Amino acid sequence: MDARLAAYRAAAREGRDPTCCAETLALLIATAREMGAREILEIGAGEGLTSIALFSETGAKVTAIERDKERAATARARIAEFGADVRLLEGEAGELLPRLTGPYDLIFLDAAKVQYRRFYPEVKRLLPPGGVLFSDDVLLFRAGVPKKRKMLAQHLAEFLGTLTGDMDFSTKIYPYGDGVAVSKKRKNDHIPPHFAE
Repeated sequence: MDARLAAYRAAAREGRDPTCCAETLALLIATAREMGAREILEIGAGEGLTSIALFSETGAKVTAIERDKERAATARARIAEFGADVRLLEGEAGELLPRLTGPYDLIFLDAAKVQYRRFYPEVKRLLPPGGVLFSDDVLLFRAGVPKKRKMLAQHLAEFLGTLTGDMDFSTKIYPYGDGVAVSKKRKNDHIPPHFAE
C-alpha cells in the first residue's frame, strides 16, 4: 500500500471517524481481486481512504457515498491527491441509492449502523447474481450492549438476522475489527466453497 495512504489510514484510525481495520480492508481487496470486480460501491465513504485503496489495488471503478459535508470535502481532496477513479456522491444514502442503477459487483456497507436495515433492499437490488455485499461492524456489541446503545444493537441484530436468513445470499461472518459479514448473491443453486457456510 502507498505510504501516504497508510499514513492517512493510521491517522483516521485514531480519529473520531475511523476507517475499517487492516484485516477487513485486506479481505475486501482480496475478494474484489478474486471476483474480478469492475464496479464497486462504498456506502459511508468517510475520508475516502477505503475507496482509494480499492481503486489503487484493483483498478476497479469506485462510486462512494458520504453524507457528512466535512468528510466529503476531505474525501474529494484525497481522491484528487491520489488520482483515483472514484465518483463521490454527497448526500443521504437513503435518498441516493434508489437513483443508482448499478449493477455493482461489490458493495461495501460501512455507514450509520442504524440504517443498515433501511439500505438493505436497495443494496440487494444493485447487486447482480454473484455480487458480494460486505457489511462492516456487524458484531459491534459482541462484548456487551451499553444501555444507551440498546436500540442500535437491536437494529444491527435485526439486520444480521435478515441478511443471514436471506436465501438469495450465502453469508460468512469474520471476526475482524467489530465483525464483517461477507454475503455472496446466489447464482442459481451453486455456491463457491469459499463462501459456503
